[in-house]
Amino acid sequence: MVNELNALESKIAQVAALCRDLRVENIQLRHSLAAAKLEKLSLIERIEIARERLERLVQKLPKTQD
Repeated sequence: MVNELNALESKIAQVAALCRDLRVENIQLRHSLAAAKLEKLSLIERIEIARERLERLVQKLPKTQD
């Protein structure tokens, strides 16, 4: 009976450790996701600025006559 309780205690300790590890990993993943979302927004903004600049440059190009 004591061996069974020791085995159960060991398994519970392993599960608790796994839960702690997963909690830490989850926090890290949430931070990574938040950073990726911010980077995505920044890139979208930069693309929009570049698109607007290109449109202004295209409008300045002389029109060709066919």
